[in-house]
Amino acid sequence: MKKNIGISPNIETFFGTRDENVRVLEDGLNVTINLRSNAIELEGAQRDVARAEQVFADYESLQRSGYTFNNGDLNSMLRVLTADPTATLRGLADAGRQRSLGRRMVQPKSVNQRRYVEAIEKHDMVFGIGPAGTGKTYLAVAMAISALIAKRVNRIILARPAVEAGERLGFLPGTLQDKIDPYLRPLYDALYDMLDPEKVDRYLEKNVIEIAPIAFMRGRTLNDSFVILDEAQNTTSEQMKMFVTRLGFNSKAVITGDITQIDLPNARRSGLLEAIDVLPRVEGLMFVHFDEADVVRHHLVQRIIRAYDEHKTHAAEQQMLLLSGGKSSESGHAGRDADDATHSARRASGDS
Repeated sequence: MKKNIGISPNIETFFGTRDENVRVLEDGLNVTINLRSNAIELEGAQRDVARAEQVFADYESLQRSGYTFNNGDLNSMLRVLTADPTATLRGLADAGRQRSLGRRMVQPKSVNQRRYVEAIEKHDMVFGIGPAGTGKTYLAVAMAISALIAKRVNRIILARPAVEAGERLGFLPGTLQDKIDPYLRPLYDALYDMLDPEKVDRYLEKNVIEIAPIAFMRGRTLNDSFVILDEAQNTTSEQMKMFVTRLGFNSKAVITGDITQIDLPNARRSGLLEAIDVLPRVEGLMFVHFDEADVVRHHLVQRIIRAYDEHKTHAAEQQMLLLSGGKSSESGHAGRDADDATHSARRASGDS
């Protein structure tokens, strides 16, 4: 079916650079959108055209109410909307308003990011697992700041294991804090990106926001807190169990990690891998898994992650082929040895 809808003021801002937003809507809803001189023409199945019409209606309504789309927010919302039949543009925009941090708005850029944010809102403990650049840490920190500003918690605690590829704290120069800070820098970066630097410094000085290695969590009970454990793939089994049992009253915990980047010695099992096996059936917590489609960094990062995954799969297949070939070769040798032994025995009995 075809349907024409009226052109609202400033509708050209909807289309985006080189009509990128319209292409997302066309591909996601399987419709054709054409801008005529006096109307926008929608063509496709009735249900798809109705959804596209609702998107334009929501956009016009949001514009009239003074809503501003920043930094590709509209494109991200359209991608979530086309992937989730239950989502609406107004619903996504209103959810972002509720999580506004003043300078920033917490706006999921994929369906899994939306599931992650909603899981953090609804559950007391959430595991975010996936590759680099999927927003696991950034969104967790944003949700923590939102909870702090709304006075739902009294403090934020950000923890990280001080383990990186082969390095040890003792080899680094300076005081203990100087040794620890490089490992915690990504958490500082997220804070300074969302809040005024003066406010971050004040919160850190007053311990409203605390950033520390996971070893500093031992023996504590964390009440009225939003606790984040970043790079959890580098925790040991003992550290992970210690961390998840620190949670006190009126607190939330978010654990993030990438199981493809474990820097622990080979002999030690990752606490995150063990948690994936042990905790999924525990009521009150949730696991959210990300993939390369959720990467929100440079577009090259998606392709790099995909290339590594394909290489890993290919290497595993080659290993299986080598193993199966070796076994069949061994069985062939064993069969020939048995035949030779039989023939020798027969010859020996004949000679006697």
